[in-house]
Amino acid sequence: MSISVSREAAETAGQALEKLGALAITLEDDEDNPVLEPGPGATPLWPTVHVRGLFESDVNRPFIVDGLQSVPGADRPGNLRWREVGDQDWERAWMDRFQPMRFGRKLWIVPTGMEIPFDPENIEIRLDPGLAFGTGTHPTTALCLEWLDGQKVSGEHVVDYGCGSGILGIAAALKGAARVDGVDNDTQALDATRDNAKRNGVSARVEAFLPEDFSVAGADVVMANILAGPLVELSQAILNILRPGGKLVLSGILEEQAVQLVETYRDSMNEINVTVQDGWVRLDGEKAA
Repeated sequence: MSISVSREAAETAGQALEKLGALAITLEDDEDNPVLEPGPGATPLWPTVHVRGLFESDVNRPFIVDGLQSVPGADRPGNLRWREVGDQDWERAWMDRFQPMRFGRKLWIVPTGMEIPFDPENIEIRLDPGLAFGTGTHPTTALCLEWLDGQKVSGEHVVDYGCGSGILGIAAALKGAARVDGVDNDTQALDATRDNAKRNGVSARVEAFLPEDFSVAGADVVMANILAGPLVELSQAILNILRPGGKLVLSGILEEQAVQLVETYRDSMNEINVTVQDGWVRLDGEKAA
């Protein structure tokens, strides 16, 4: 059973399906709009959301339909749709979709139950897709991980601003960063960051904060993989975190937005490098003295 609703009604639809006995609930993009790691305060959903509930094949369909009538948009003709799903090995289907991914030369994301060829130089981030964004599958995250793969951060203080799953900060910690601070306005993201840090054995060096609880200056590296709008609005706050000569990495930027971001940060940077991948941009450089 599936229903298309507005972003604002997605939680209501999910709760309704759960109360009606759905075995699983998934949220999908209904209009092919991309979602990135959200910036602090941003809502991590598409404008229109496809909410899907999985039920047993013998479920009372009229009962389910009646139970969804309180969801905004449920009365639109054809909006409630049923599809038969055959039995399958769901664990195998999940594994077929999410495979180990390499970024740069030796940085890997490895899902549960999977292994990569042994190489003593490989750095493995153990991470599964979850509710908080940032699992390496989007070009914005990939661009940051590829940059990080080529950096020496051992002993440094790294800030992951808009941390999502914590993937960037955890990767930095696995590369030897002495201290990593993750910042996000979503408490779910903070929980995910802490859980993933523990899973990867770096929780002693990774902290997670709400923006209002975070006050740091003099960091060696700041990575902000959020959205162009917040990167502009928060530019001074982000720059204030970084020490002179420190490294700044910005992503979550569409190619057509790059000029505005370069202009915003140009006066505070020695030089800004621009890297493009699949229509997305990473900016990186050192903060001016």
